[in-house]
Amino acid sequence: PEKQPSACVGCHSCEQECPQNIKIAEMMSDFFNVYYQQGENPVFCYRSGLAVYEEMFSDGVLLASGSNAAGYPLNVLSNFPSRLNPLHFHEPSAFNIEIDGQNIDYGLKFVDFQAPETENSVQAILTLESGIKPVRINIHTILDGTQMFTRFLEIENLSDKPLNLSRLSLISGGLETMERAQFTAENDVEKLYSVGYFDNDNWGREGEFAWHGLTSGVHCTDYRFGRDRFGHPLYFIRNNLTGKMYFYQIGWSGGCRFTADLNAAAERNFSTLAFKAEITSHNPMIVIRPRETFVSPEVHVGIIAGGLDEAVNEMHSHIRKSVLNSPSADPTACLVGAGMGAEHDMSVETSKAFIDQMAEMGAEVFIVDAGWECPPDKETSWGEYNGINIPDSDRYPNGIGEVRDYCHKKGLRFGLWVDIENIGNKTEIHKAHPEWRGKTIVGNQSGNLLDFSIPEAAEWAENELARIISEYKLDLLRVDHNISFRDYFTMRNGECTSLRHIQAVYDMYRRLKRRFPDVIFENCAGGGARTDLGMMKNFNHTWVSDWQKAPRSVAVTNGMTMALPPERVDRLFAGMGCHENGSLDFHMRNCM
Repeated sequence: PEKQPSACVGCHSCEQECPQNIKIAEMMSDFFNVYYQQGENPVFCYRSGLAVYEEMFSDGVLLASGSNAAGYPLNVLSNFPSRLNPLHFHEPSAFNIEIDGQNIDYGLKFVDFQAPETENSVQAILTLESGIKPVRINIHTILDGTQMFTRFLEIENLSDKPLNLSRLSLISGGLETMERAQFTAENDVEKLYSVGYFDNDNWGREGEFAWHGLTSGVHCTDYRFGRDRFGHPLYFIRNNLTGKMYFYQIGWSGGCRFTADLNAAAERNFSTLAFKAEITSHNPMIVIRPRETFVSPEVHVGIIAGGLDEAVNEMHSHIRKSVLNSPSADPTACLVGAGMGAEHDMSVETSKAFIDQMAEMGAEVFIVDAGWECPPDKETSWGEYNGINIPDSDRYPNGIGEVRDYCHKKGLRFGLWVDIENIGNKTEIHKAHPEWRGKTIVGNQSGNLLDFSIPEAAEWAENELARIISEYKLDLLRVDHNISFRDYFTMRNGECTSLRHIQAVYDMYRRLKRRFPDVIFENCAGGGARTDLGMMKNFNHTWVSDWQKAPRSVAVTNGMTMALPPERVDRLFAGMGCHENGSLDFHMRNCM
């Protein structure tokens, strides 16, 4: 017995390597496969690790057909497939799209299905065309061998006229049905399922994760649109009777929503659970131009039979393998950072004194934070000067290069803070281009947000960042984003600017990261207001909060290292009020 593998299948060949257990282990890690069952009602079975998710195309609708966490296609018992009955769900479609006020989830025509494999993944593409609107839809499903997969949509306007997109669920439909008498005799339907998410979206309250009992009805959890921007779009659904768990992240910095719809009653044994992960904004959320192809944000979907730790670890494996894998400097390094910001006078003399102290204590990078564009004694008013993007000559008479060179002399890398989307009122760009700032639906002009849905504005910002990195020879670029959450949803040319603006931001950082692969990109947004996987794709690591004071700082660290792999998360053990509560030992342990 002591020689038996932990996953023994009873073949009694323990004196040698067990081929059955080797096969099981290989299947559980890095196994991916698409099983395509052709025919009148084709089936698309996606398997990654032991997670299985199926869809069926029937009568012009792509149906969500069910899942399991045991690796089996749902028709493994060919005469008794365990697929969901679409009649049990009000909206059984696997996605929701509304064009010009019309749902096009139905009346679809099958065009093609391809599932090309690489060494590390398979990216399946199902192509459908609408019989209602001149639209082609490509549904992309990426499997990487973890128990989490990626889904996004391409919506192509085939016509010569613009089309208004006003509803977009990236994945939807039935999750499961249950005859609960098989598992319990209790009639308390509120104990069937729990949902877990970050239920505080205020500044400094990032990562406050909690479980909530799921009552019968429709329950929506919103992020950014209609809410503040400090909630990370993460969601868990746990079946408390069977131990099955679903987990999701939407890789999007704008408005999004998770919806769980439980239809259950104490007097009725049968229950159904449906789900949506959708993008939200004012409508139309985008006007798709003639012959334009709109690429949606990504949703990441996980399925396991197990607890929260297993789900989080599987999520981290997926994120490391398939999301945070862009070209980067020291991708696995956790550097000890230090800096100088507006809490001090930011003079060259004070900066050098800080560099001396930090180098002696083992710091590896020194960052000049907000205030470097401001005249002396004005550093706390940095917001008004933001966007000048040139070191103040009175503060740095010999240029910022003097501080950079002193860092290098002491063995530290040099970093600089920039908030390129935020334009202060003392800048020339603010005065010269008021049209580059959007207007809300009630006509108020955004105070400082540079609207990247305007190509000229986005081009100016990208050129400025490239110049700053090159001219000041940065080892690290710290990106901040200090705006009102309402400014995400300004209107221009009859559409909400959110989708075009945020996608342009992602595109800019993707290009810059490839142009400067050896520069460390550090993300921040007033703390943790933009930690989503869409933003993080092109960054080495991120701030997850500006709140560093005990004891709440531990809740921030705990929650945000669920959402993101810990080595990508920045925490402080000194500065920003750390000293007010707790011991140095406490703060160090929180970081480590």
